Amino acid sequence: MAEKIRIIGGKQLKGEVSISGAKNAVLKLMAAALLAKGATKIYNVPELTDVGIMLNVLEQLGAKTQYDRLEKSIVVDATEITNIRAGYELVSRMRASFVVLGALVGRCKEAIVALPGGCAIGERKVDFHIKGLEALGTTVKIENGYVHAKAKKLVGTDIYLDIPSVGATENIMLASVLAEGSTRIQNAAQEPEIIDLANFLNAMGADVVGAGTSEIVINGVKQEDLKPIEYTTIPDRIEAGTYMAAFIATHGKGIIRNIFPNHLTFYTSKLTKMGADIKLIDPTSIEVSCRRRLEAINIITQPYPGFPTDLQSLAMALATVADGVSIITESLYENRFMQVPELRKMGADIHQERNHALVKGVKNLTSANLQASDLRAGASLVIAALMAEGESTIDNIYHIDRGYELLENKFRMIGADIQRYNEEEPAVINQNKGNLSESQL
Repeated sequence: MAEKIRIIGGKQLKGEVSISGAKNAVLKLMAAALLAKGATKIYNVPELTDVGIMLNVLEQLGAKTQYDRLEKSIVVDATEITNIRAGYELVSRMRASFVVLGALVGRCKEAIVALPGGCAIGERKVDFHIKGLEALGTTVKIENGYVHAKAKKLVGTDIYLDIPSVGATENIMLASVLAEGSTRIQNAAQEPEIIDLANFLNAMGADVVGAGTSEIVINGVKQEDLKPIEYTTIPDRIEAGTYMAAFIATHGKGIIRNIFPNHLTFYTSKLTKMGADIKLIDPTSIEVSCRRRLEAINIITQPYPGFPTDLQSLAMALATVADGVSIITESLYENRFMQVPELRKMGADIHQERNHALVKGVKNLTSANLQASDLRAGASLVIAALMAEGESTIDNIYHIDRGYELLENKFRMIGADIQRYNEEEPAVINQNKGNLSESQL
């Protein structure tokens, strides 16, 4: 039965919230664990449906996995890989699982992986992934919705990416670890999650240099050089940005802990220009508040270290009640404005033309029945509902569960009136329920 979220807005949020491990990092670390024979343990793992899907993908490949809810850890025992095929029924549900392609090609020299799915935010081709693997010596065919990659051996080379694709950078990194010689990725993605993956691989025994810059060099090592490890995932910068927006939207005041503030420099600077007060109180904690009406702002999403596309919808939610006209340009994905029709239901004044949105701030938003179209659009509707007077409901919250651990629990801890329920059973359900699939609990 479909679950919904009910939010009674207009309440000022106060208190402390702790950020979970980064979804976009841990999923790639789980795939990278396939490279080393033995049991690798990853800490600070968020309890998300996407994590559950990736566990199922790894088990399909023959790895043994175990999730510890209390410890927030995962063990991936990749002593044996018995299957090189990652099936459509899993990979089509989550794009990040496509990164097992590089890991399988690296270790097994062959992989059959379904073309990826995930949020319908626009065209995200796998051309760059395939060209990178082909440059390493892999023969790639796409048949019946699957990518079949095979190589007698992998040989390092120079690879230039036309755009700094995160997924392509990760897949090439994983495939290159066990290649002969050195691989140089030029115009590589620079996201913190790329650095985390490189640190993870180096801890295993790989030789990766330059992560976090536009040029990454992977010096190939031998299979016996890679060892299972214990590793702690970085905090989720997008979740942190969401709670920053929540405190600001409700003119509240709160402390956000377990955060790497330097991962959000550009976002923080924009929020400060809008009128928010953001203070560093220790190396991993910030205080966020806002006591006045926000000012309009202009935003253009860019690859890291620019303004994150994953936080664009949250900035738009704030702009709906800011003084003046904000101009938001989405330069990365053509369908990343799917929150616009829902925000208009709440009284937002938004004019959209292709990848540009003009947002004229209104005095306040009103409650409405809303539908989450994707993960980040869904998060923006939560922020908007927290601002609006009255009771709003959000449907299709399975999108939100893909990226936010125990969302309603965390929001209640800082004063939000938020409940999860079934439409036919209005009573609040299972408030302490996590997001992993039942098969993984």
